[in-house]
Amino acid sequence: MVALCPGPVDIAGVRLNNHLILAAGLLGTTGASLARMLSLGAGGVVTKSIGPEPKTGHAGPCVAVIDGAILNAMGLPNPSKDFLGELDRLSHEPVIASIFGGTPEEFGEVASWFAGKVQGLELNLSCPHAEGYGAALGSDPEMVRECTRAAKRAGLPVWVKLTPNVCSIAEFGIAAQEGGADAVVAINTVKAMRISTGMRRPVLGHGMGGLSGPAIFPIAVRCVWELYEACDIPVIGCGGVSTADNVVEMMMAGASAVEIGSALIESDTIFSSVAQQLYRRDGGEDACDIVGCAHD
Repeated sequence: MVALCPGPVDIAGVRLNNHLILAAGLLGTTGASLARMLSLGAGGVVTKSIGPEPKTGHAGPCVAVIDGAILNAMGLPNPSKDFLGELDRLSHEPVIASIFGGTPEEFGEVASWFAGKVQGLELNLSCPHAEGYGAALGSDPEMVRECTRAAKRAGLPVWVKLTPNVCSIAEFGIAAQEGGADAVVAINTVKAMRISTGMRRPVLGHGMGGLSGPAIFPIAVRCVWELYEACDIPVIGCGGVSTADNVVEMMMAGASAVEIGSALIESDTIFSSVAQQLYRRDGGEDACDIVGCAHD
């Protein structure tokens, strides 16, 4: 397997300890959990998505683990502005705040809260199970463009997380780039559903939800590939990554860094174990030579 040189990296305006990032929505709900992921080897961490008003989310069951994949419909529960206190202990750490809103103005407002508190923003324009938010806006290129522009006014690097539940993800990557995005993140969960034949009803309280885990890795690789071809800004890969070889594959498709989420359900030491295999202090390759090499 390809091995990389270890050490800090600068990706789309954010200085990371390595190429591995905690994805939004998992263990990003408190300052303590974010700090713990950094101590366990994550090169950077993304918070739970924070919006303009507190939300309790959908009625349960909200999460189901099925055949090694995770199906969830949380509904973007969050404490809104009260979350900011969780970041006090992390002011100099590679923390990216995931934010959402229902309009460009709301994105701009929430983005402004995080100026001086985090290293960057990740715009959630891709959640498939929160009506009026996420993919509801992220499936309209003009909204992607305008939400990005509004968030950029906070003066922080802006990464835009895109939904795979569209005909052409490249179109939305270009819209984010036109709005001033510093990077695009691909992908959020894939819209999905399972039904309990025993209970004769959906396994999730909300009915439909988002699928994550190894099942969506090939979809994520394809989306990273298409965005790398279409955009002039970095692509951050996300979706089903669970091994060092997965990281290398996603980077060869065009990802400058890679987010890991659902693999945490198997082990909270996933970052250190992947990094141990991925990096070689005595002669690893420069990541610049790997990113996008499959396109050559």
